[in-house]
Amino acid sequence: MSGDIVIIGGGLAGLTAANRAAELGLNPIVLEQGGDPQYFCNSRFAGGLLHVAFKDMTASPDDIVAAVEAAIDGDAATMNGAVMGREGGRALAWLRAEGARFIKGGSLEFMRWVLAPPRPRGAGLDWKGRGPDVLLRKLTANLAERGTTVRLNSRARELIVEDGRIAGIIVDDTRIDAGAVVIADGGFQANMDLMRRFISPQPERLLQRGAATGRGDGLLMAEAAGAKLVGMGRFYGHLLGREAFQNDKLWPYPIIDPIAASSIVVNEAGQRFLDEGMGGVHMANEVAKLDDPLTATVIFDDAVWNGLAADNRYPPCMNPVFVKAGGTVLEAGDLASLAQAAGLSAEGLAKTVADHNAAIEGSGGGWSPSRTTNRFKPQPIATPPFRAIPICAGITYTMGGVAIDGDSRVQHRDDGVIPGLFAAGSASGGMEGGANAAYLGGLAKAVITGLRAAEAAAGENKAAA
Repeated sequence: MSGDIVIIGGGLAGLTAANRAAELGLNPIVLEQGGDPQYFCNSRFAGGLLHVAFKDMTASPDDIVAAVEAAIDGDAATMNGAVMGREGGRALAWLRAEGARFIKGGSLEFMRWVLAPPRPRGAGLDWKGRGPDVLLRKLTANLAERGTTVRLNSRARELIVEDGRIAGIIVDDTRIDAGAVVIADGGFQANMDLMRRFISPQPERLLQRGAATGRGDGLLMAEAAGAKLVGMGRFYGHLLGREAFQNDKLWPYPIIDPIAASSIVVNEAGQRFLDEGMGGVHMANEVAKLDDPLTATVIFDDAVWNGLAADNRYPPCMNPVFVKAGGTVLEAGDLASLAQAAGLSAEGLAKTVADHNAAIEGSGGGWSPSRTTNRFKPQPIATPPFRAIPICAGITYTMGGVAIDGDSRVQHRDDGVIPGLFAAGSASGGMEGGANAAYLGGLAKAVITGLRAAEAAAGENKAAA
C-alpha cells in the first residue's frame, strides 16, 4: 500500500492536513485509531472557540503576535507561537471555505468565533451535534469528496526511515509507503508512563478532562526516529471540583479558575503554594506537580461567591451551576470551622488568610509565594460565611511534543529536520506552555499547523518529482 502522505490521527489537525494535502494534489491516507465514525478525540469534545492568545482571529497579525509574545514572555521553548499569530486569519478563512459555521459566542474578544451550533452553557459534556462535532463530520465528508476516507481502527506502530528520511509507516503488520508522514494524533495525556515522566508524580490523580485518546504514539515513534522533544512539562487544563472523578456533570465545566484566581489555593497545611494570579491553566499545572495532586483546596468568602462566582460572562458560572450539578461548597461562619470541614490546618489557614488580606491592604510583607496582580485582581477573604472547594487538576491536552519549525517540519535532536516528517496539533511542541503555561488556543493551533504541514509536504513532493 502506498500514498503521497500519511496522516496519523483524524482530529482537527489531521483532517485539516488531509484536506489541504488533497487540495494540493497529493494522495493522503488518514489513519485513526478509533473504530466508530464519530470516534472520540479532543477536537470533537472541544468548546468550539477559535482564537489565538484570546484575540479575535481577524485582528491584525501584528496585534495577535503581540498578544502571543506577551503570553509566552520570551520563553525559548514557545517561540514558534508567533506562527499562530501570523496565520490565524488565514486559518479561519480556510475553515469557512470548507463549510465551517460560526456564531458570536459572547461579549469578550476571544468569543467572537464559536463553531455552530454552540454547546449549551451548562455543566457537563454535551458534544453530539455541536459545532466541533459538526465540523469534523464536514471535514470528513469533504475528504471523501476529494477521494479519500478515514481508515478507522488503524493504530500506527512504527515509522520507516530509509537513507535518513521518512519512507512510510507500519500499521499493525502492514507497511504503507509514503514520501511524508504527519503526526497528528494528539498529545500524550492518556499515556501514564509519559505523564509520570514529564507532568506529574501521580498522573492517575489528574482528571482526564477531554477524550483521553492521546496516547503519545506518534511522539514515541518520532523520538525513536531521532526527533527533538520540547516543552514536555506543561499541559492545557483547568481546575475542577474534586468530585468530578465521581460526577460526570462536573467536567469539563464548570471550572473553578475564576474563583481561584481571585482568592487563594492552599495545601493541607493551609498554605499557599502557587501564583493564583497567573490563571487557571498555570494553577492546574502547579497542582499536578504536588506529591499528591488531590490535596489542594480553594478558599474564598461570601463576597466572591455572590459576586465573581455568579458572573455569567464566563459560562457556565459557578454560582449556582456548580451546586446544582452536585458539587459541594463547604461553608462556615469562621475560618477555624472551615479548616476543620476541609481537613486543613486551622493555624496554617488563619495565617495564610491574614497574610493575604494584609498584602491586599499593603500593610504586610506581601505574598509568599509571590502573586501576579495585573491579570486577576486579588480579593480579600473577609466576608463570612467563608467557603472552600476541594479541587483537582483537569488535563485536556499536553502542550509539549515533537519540536517543529515554522512549516511544521519535525526537528532532529542533533540538528536540522527529519526529511518527510511533520507534526501538527497537540502532537507538536514549541508553541504553547513554557514557564507561564501559556495557552494560545488548541483549535487554532490544530488548523494552523495542519495547513503548514500539508503545504510543506506538498512542496517537498513537488521538489522531488
